[in-house]
Amino acid sequence: MNALAAKSDADRELVDYNLAGDVVVEGVTFERRQARCPGGTVLEGLFHAWITLDNPKQYNSYTTEMIKGVILAFRRASAMRDVVTVVFTGSGDRAFCSGGNTKEYAEYYAGHPQEYRQYMRLFNDMVSAILGCDKPVICRVNGMRIGGGQEIGMACDFSIAQDLARFGQAGPKHGSAPIGGATDFLPLMIGAEQAMVSGILCEPWSAHKALRMGIISDLVPALKVDGEFVPNPLVETQRYLDDWGRVVHGEAKTGEALDAGKALLRQGSIDLSLLDEATERLCAKFINMFPDCVTKTLEELRKPKLNAWNANRENSRAWLALNMMTEARAGFRAFNEPVDGQREIDFIGLRRALAAGESWTDELTESLLPAARSGK
Repeated sequence: MNALAAKSDADRELVDYNLAGDVVVEGVTFERRQARCPGGTVLEGLFHAWITLDNPKQYNSYTTEMIKGVILAFRRASAMRDVVTVVFTGSGDRAFCSGGNTKEYAEYYAGHPQEYRQYMRLFNDMVSAILGCDKPVICRVNGMRIGGGQEIGMACDFSIAQDLARFGQAGPKHGSAPIGGATDFLPLMIGAEQAMVSGILCEPWSAHKALRMGIISDLVPALKVDGEFVPNPLVETQRYLDDWGRVVHGEAKTGEALDAGKALLRQGSIDLSLLDEATERLCAKFINMFPDCVTKTLEELRKPKLNAWNANRENSRAWLALNMMTEARAGFRAFNEPVDGQREIDFIGLRRALAAGESWTDELTESLLPAARSGK
């Protein structure tokens, strides 16, 4: 009977649960990489799926088409029987993702809330695709993780960063609110007070602070000077984790120490080989586990994120769409139309106008942009 059952399984044509085949979307790559056991032996027939944001000239910001590609890629990886884990990363060494594509926001969505509402449906589906993946999702943070990039990164199950990476939100500085996941995930992950610091003040954190606060699980050096890896020279380090110089505690250097750190940074080169090794080590840990038990544990541990996300994502979508008529319209245009390096609106002028009861007219928007202040 067992032999017959085995023969029957071997002859059975398996159902393909993928939604769209091997669709290729510009700006998103999908790759299956050979899985290895913890000892390094290649495991034939088993893979890890690597989903990469590939828009390095714009810091891997996601366009509308790229969001579609990410959704399809996560759905594809989730359905693949031979995939053990999913690695979500960006191309290059400068950015994992800087969030939504501000050029597209400024030139297409600003002033068109009905269009941005449809865009946010796609964005919400992207976050949900990450949170609903049947495989563990590892965010390989190869560079800055800012704004919406921070939000999709926090939707992942694990994050490993190179220690020059920066983390943070940007919404209130540029005309939006971080309600694409940050306001849902940050209080759960780091507590209410620090969520306020990150979400409202928009001051970026070093990878060392991100590790200390608990939004990443590991970090490795990326700067090589004279052939040797050195910890981030812009950060004061107090306690090391291991022989590579990975750090739990770190604060930004100031004054002469900061200048010396910048000089050292200019001397070196970026090498992400340790980040790849750390990512592979984490991927290998899932090999010797029951896959369904892993998936069920993921589902349960994701519930706090999912409950917060599902409770808020639709009303957040509606607010963000309407905001494209007012503050987002001004903020994204200012970012996309800089003058002398200035990418922010005239905040004082805005507050004075609103205090005087002015309406959000086209004239008000134009008066707030960098060009109006510079006279150009």
